[in-house]
Amino acid sequence: MSKAINSTIFLTLFTLLTACSHLSYYHQAITGQFEISQRAQAISEVLASPSTSPTIKQTLSEILTIRAFASQSLSLPDNLSYTYYADLQRPFVVWTVFAAPAFSFQPKQWCFPIIGCVSYRGYFSQAAATEQAEILRQAGYEVYVAGVAAYSTLGWFTDPILNTMLHWNLTKIAGVIFHELAHQQLYIPNNTAFNEAFAMTVENEGIKRWLAQHGTPQDWQRYQTEQQRENEFVELVLTTRDQLENLYQQPLVSSNMQLEKQATFEELLQQYQQFKQRWHHYAGYDNWINTELNNAKLLSVATYQDLVPVFQALLVQVGGDLPKFYQKAADLGKLSRENWSTEIVPFLH
Repeated sequence: MSKAINSTIFLTLFTLLTACSHLSYYHQAITGQFEISQRAQAISEVLASPSTSPTIKQTLSEILTIRAFASQSLSLPDNLSYTYYADLQRPFVVWTVFAAPAFSFQPKQWCFPIIGCVSYRGYFSQAAATEQAEILRQAGYEVYVAGVAAYSTLGWFTDPILNTMLHWNLTKIAGVIFHELAHQQLYIPNNTAFNEAFAMTVENEGIKRWLAQHGTPQDWQRYQTEQQRENEFVELVLTTRDQLENLYQQPLVSSNMQLEKQATFEELLQQYQQFKQRWHHYAGYDNWINTELNNAKLLSVATYQDLVPVFQALLVQVGGDLPKFYQKAADLGKLSRENWSTEIVPFLH
């Protein structure tokens, strides 16, 4: 990764952003990205180093194969992203903050130069994210802070593989690479739900094609089991979100609405325990569901999943041709944002 080129980009970004408000936030963002850039090494160099453990060498070698597959078989951007490795010596690269009112699923939006408005805000420091969350709570919002192991700079920088990803199995690593490259392939400013659902669709399709060529029967069985659990869990969360949205439309005083809201969350917990029985006591979602449940936390799931069926239908419409799918999705993204939800159905016919 060219340090000189990246330093120039950082200087340009700093000059641009110092004219904006929230300077401290932009400063931590630039500093955090700069740290990643400074720590990044070409995977080929990491593989050649005698200090690299055999386990990391094997994983990184397989990641290079996944990276080549992403461009050659999925028509995703062919660049240096994910051909570098950075050990950040922490469990997450960023911590994202989601916020929503107590009786609404209208997310708090944060707006930035170039990328537009998004439904979350990322911090390279957990302490900074926690501090922002407390400020939002004091302002009356419900808040959820989530650690994130990977993210995309939308092609502005060479995104590396991070140590935060290496504890996953290869199928999940492949999915994240496909997902983040999908953000480089297509990004619509001011439409978080669109961007995440598009990337989720590319991720899922990419994994299926990757496993078809490189996976074992055991890999495929494990993926199918994981997908079934995830689909059921997401459906449970989205159903709860829909129930609460209906509740928030009722003419109730806030105290009664809060009681009904709590009862809905208790029902969610009960249903989750029933799911776990069917899943042979799989506990992969326990940490998420057994800590504070609120609108912001449900939004963190809905943001990624709500529109996935739309893009899945679009992929079927073009016969699985990914370049055509990317173009159709880009055309969809050009539709009027105000009328997007009503225009989406006829667009798919």
